[in-house]
Amino acid sequence: MSETSTKPYLLRAIYEWCTDNGYTPYLAARVDAHTRVPMQFVKNGEIVLNISFEATSGLKMDNEFVNFSARFGGVSRDISVPVDNVIAIYARENGQGMAFEPSAPAESDLSGAAPEPELSTEPSATVTPILTSVPSPSSDAKQNSPETDPEKDPEPPKKGGRPTLTRIK
Repeated sequence: MSETSTKPYLLRAIYEWCTDNGYTPYLAARVDAHTRVPMQFVKNGEIVLNISFEATSGLKMDNEFVNFSARFGGVSRDISVPVDNVIAIYARENGQGMAFEPSAPAESDLSGAAPEPELSTEPSATVTPILTSVPSPSSDAKQNSPETDPEKDPEPPKKGGRPTLTRIK
């Protein structure tokens, strides 16, 4: 008997943690032919969904799919996301949660999905992620000042606004 993945259990645990603490759980997922979501909200082959009790109806998180109904523009839609396509689950208010290594989309998954300009369906095309450091405007001013040591004087986190989940590949 094959071993069951821990991913669906972790998804349910983070969802429960969010709701127990009064946070709004968000689910980020990769969209392919097996994902049933409103395509007008898909960006770069991914979608972020509010899966809170208030935003969904009939939420079911089993070992294969996350299924629920939700309103988009006032129209009720049935949503189905394969657990393998889930990239992250996190609390909107503070960004705490868990990110998962996205599984590579299969050739057949891309051919059945709506065409996305960023995705290539050619088997020879490979995308290599590049990690670069982007300094913030405030860090440029600090670097020019010799008496400021970033380790001794760390910049405090900014407050206000909506938190975001930053995925680092």
